[in-house]
This record gives sequence, structure tokens and C-alpha cells, in this order.
Amino acid sequence: MVASSERNPYIVGVGAANVDIHGRSRNAVNLRDSNPGTMRVSVGGVTRNILENAARLGLDARLVSAVGGDLFGQLILSRSREAGMNVENVLVLPDAASSTYMTVLEPSGEMFVALSDMSILAQLPERYLAERAPLLQGASAIVSDPSLPEETIVRLLALAGETPVFVDPVSTAYARKLLPHVGQFHTVKPNRMELAILAEMDTEDDAALKPAIARLLEKGCRRVYVTLGPEGCCYGDASGLFLRAKLRPIEAMENATGAGDAFTAATVYGHVHALAPEETLNLALAAGSVAIRSAETVSPAMSVEALFETVARDRL
Repeated sequence: MVASSERNPYIVGVGAANVDIHGRSRNAVNLRDSNPGTMRVSVGGVTRNILENAARLGLDARLVSAVGGDLFGQLILSRSREAGMNVENVLVLPDAASSTYMTVLEPSGEMFVALSDMSILAQLPERYLAERAPLLQGASAIVSDPSLPEETIVRLLALAGETPVFVDPVSTAYARKLLPHVGQFHTVKPNRMELAILAEMDTEDDAALKPAIARLLEKGCRRVYVTLGPEGCCYGDASGLFLRAKLRPIEAMENATGAGDAFTAATVYGHVHALAPEETLNLALAAGSVAIRSAETVSPAMSVEALFETVARDRL
């Protein structure tokens, strides 16, 4: 079913929707050994997570993805609906296995290692996306992730028309996939290592961040957010504005996995509501802060009120 575009504004997400299996070791991880810890199963996927955060921030969020006809697929759809997302445009492939992401966390909550199987996205027919061109072109923004096949990414960028497309490179491997096309994205949110690949220059020193951001803007990007973990974020846009900001560090971190997805959702929120870049940047940092305080990939506490409260409390 193709969702109509009569309600505005709305955003569309095209990309991964999967089940996340998180294991957190009680002690330092021992390789090639069984590690006592805790396990948690939740619904995830970069694009789906961004949309859930956006829905919790009050945006009309519509997902275009694929799930299998298995229990994981049913869980993805039901939990996404419960979170306020529109899943009418998610393709169900009865004989396919739903995407799965498995991660091992250190006692601190930082990721130690992860595995993912998102091969179902390669089964998303080209015509399925083409039939949703009116949905894409009527959106205020499109969010995506590079777990999609490269040809699907190229097709999405062509179908988007004038709709700005936001992307999180996710990893250095995926950043290499995005490199030939990065200038066609409106907003890009890399970390320092991903920025080095996309800008094709060394970014180890802080002094290199501004020139690297400028290079992405020269390629055609309109906005670039470079996340720096506890050191906050650097921002640059096509107007020539360059910002750097951070919030007060968090002492007790539950799970860092969903911080980037929450950050991206807040940048989309700022775009849809035409907020000033400084305000959007602070809200995005606050969203990451709210996210890592929760054991869930997407924090149940995510809300516009929580973001403004976090900025007021933790802004430096």
C-alpha cells in the first residue's frame, strides 16, 4: 500500500529495520570464551531507530523497508506501530529472514563487537521504491542508511527529487560505499573516522575537522555533523557557518548503541521545524545524552521536553 501524502509535514525513512540482540558482559570481555553477562532483545535498525526517535519527538514518521514472515518480522512491525510509526509501506517477504543485529557490550556499555545480517534489503524490488516516488517527494525529509544495496541508494537519491536526504554512514566500511555519492546527500552525520573516508583526508587532529567538513560541503552536502563522542560535535553548513558544542559528560552510561540514531532524529526535527543551527545542534547532543541513559536502543524517555530539559541542565 502506498501511503498518501495529504498530511504534512511528514518524514520518510528508507533503510534497515531489524531485531537487535544486545549482550553486556559483567567483566572485561575474554575472547574465545563464554562471558557471563546480561542479554536483551529489542527492535532496531538505523533507519527504523531514527524514525522511532522522530516519532517520539512528535513527527509523522513513515518507514519504507522489508521484513521477513518470521517472528522477528512480526516483532519489528508491532513494536514500530506501538512507538507511533507508520509501517504501511514495509514490504513483508514471507520466506525471507528478517534483519538481525547482534552486539556485545563492554561493562561500561560501549560496543566491543557487533555482527549484522541485513541481506533482506537486497530483496527490496526496484519497482517497490519507484512506486513510492510521490511519498518520497512529498516528504519534508528522507532519512536513510547505507545498509541498502548501492544501486538502491542511487535510485533513492534520484527518486527523492527536491526532498533533502539525511544519512548516517554508520561505519567506515559503509562510508566507503557512500563516498561516490556523498555530495548528493543534504545532511551527513559521520564520526571522525567516517569523515576521513568521505572527505578523503586525515582527520586525526582537531585542526583537520573544519577543512574536512568544508570538503564535504564542496562536494555538494548542505549540512555536516561530525560526532566526537564525549567531545561533542562539530557542525558546518553551506552558508559558511561552523560550530562546535558539547554537553556535560554523563557519568553512568547504560548503552551507547542508539546515541547516533537519536542524534540524527533530532537534526531532522530541527530541519522540519526550521530551528536555528545552534539550537538544532544542542538538541541533537541532548538526544544522544537521553539515549545513552537508557538500556533500550531507543529510549522510552525520548521527547521534546526531555531534550530541552537536558540542554538546560547540561549545556556548558
